[in-house]
Amino acid sequence: MNSAEIRQEIVVGVDPRGDWHPAVAWGADEARLRGLHLRLALSVPPRHDTQHVDDAPHHGRLEQDGRRTLEAAISWAHARWPETEITGSLLDGFPGRQLALLSRQVRLVVLGSRHLHRVEEILSSGSVAIPVTAQARCPVVVVGHPEGGGQDRPCLVVGVDGSAPSKAALALAFEEADLRGCAVHAIAVWQPPVFSLRTGDTLFHNQRRLLHETVAGWEKKYPDVRLHHEMQIGSPVEVLAEAGEHTLGIVVGRRGEGGYTGMRVGSVVHGLLHRAHCPVITVPAL
Repeated sequence: MNSAEIRQEIVVGVDPRGDWHPAVAWGADEARLRGLHLRLALSVPPRHDTQHVDDAPHHGRLEQDGRRTLEAAISWAHARWPETEITGSLLDGFPGRQLALLSRQVRLVVLGSRHLHRVEEILSSGSVAIPVTAQARCPVVVVGHPEGGGQDRPCLVVGVDGSAPSKAALALAFEEADLRGCAVHAIAVWQPPVFSLRTGDTLFHNQRRLLHETVAGWEKKYPDVRLHHEMQIGSPVEVLAEAGEHTLGIVVGRRGEGGYTGMRVGSVVHGLLHRAHCPVITVPAL
């Protein structure tokens, strides 16, 4: 999509059945930093009328509840970020689908997380974070409830593996860090293969070289952003989630392919959305 067609706004998905405050706060603060319009969007699932059941009364109640929740969220955000332009949209359709469609036109989508178990996530029509992250054309931020403390470390953790999506993630991490006045902690995680014709040392050093090549030049472009980069050995999900504890967030590229939603997200992103307690920012390839 041509950048001229992208609206200069951030969309926050408001969940009428969950705590929407963390996601709205993150989105409003981001809109303030970037000088963008903030749109709060709440989607009411469609009616399921059949020959034998009239779903109109139930759908009407959902719509009324949704409108009240959306108005409350707008009022709450206006009171705390009065300088930011904030509007609301009440949409008709499955939330995941509607927010994925909006992602084609906006700069950023912000969502809350209910931390559904994997089976619940697959079976529930209310699952939003995974399908939107999988299909979005723009970066998606998933903000979980701030369990176990706040953001003690003023930095953004970014996963680096040399791929196009991870380079896009690194670019966004530096852009965000520059806006927020924080550091970037770039981590390349090496998971030893079960079987390889090359020695472990060779593979490890190749990965380390790739890390240095990937981060080269970014400090010059963003001289006010402090960069720390390192190699770690282990599971990418566990290493990144642990490094992200009490930070401003974890930034990762989305590299999954295929028709199934979970495959399009990729195993690392999928794991982080379940494991990490800080915000997880997923970036599609440039």
